[in-house]
Amino acid sequence: MAVKNWEMALETILHHEGGYVNHPKDPGGETNLGVTKRVYEEHGGTKNMRDLTVEDVSPIYKKSYWDRVKGDELPSGLDLCVFDFSVNAGTGRGAKYLQKMVGATADGAIGPATLRAVGNYVEEVGVAAAIDNYQQARQGYYERLKTFKTFGRGWTRRVNETTKAAHELV
Repeated sequence: MAVKNWEMALETILHHEGGYVNHPKDPGGETNLGVTKRVYEEHGGTKNMRDLTVEDVSPIYKKSYWDRVKGDELPSGLDLCVFDFSVNAGTGRGAKYLQKMVGATADGAIGPATLRAVGNYVEEVGVAAAIDNYQQARQGYYERLKTFKTFGRGWTRRVNETTKAAHELV
């Protein structure tokens, strides 16, 4: 369905994630291009975190986020939203929010049953409404976090920018 969106989705993620950070209130710790040191090392990375390039992190995003949430099989626009939320809050959470929205079993693993439910949901409400509903639930998640006061402005901007980009893909 949306295989054409992978590169654009990665570009959007990298825009939001930025460069090297090591914020004391960020539970992810040392991060570059949105990839935490732990995740980078789990994927066999050995470089200093400050030296990561897009080429270093792109395969991580593809395998561990885009492919895991079945980005290529989700409707165009909704794929970006699920991918972006999954990068920011974990693939299990991104998948569960999608599954709850479409009435599928919220087990955190997108499979054939979830994809069917997504198809039915989108047929019923339309892709644009699906994007808005997903992003609204996502924003609610952020607002309930104890770190919203510190990071909420950035998260809200990210949700808004991703929503806009997602609608442009429809």
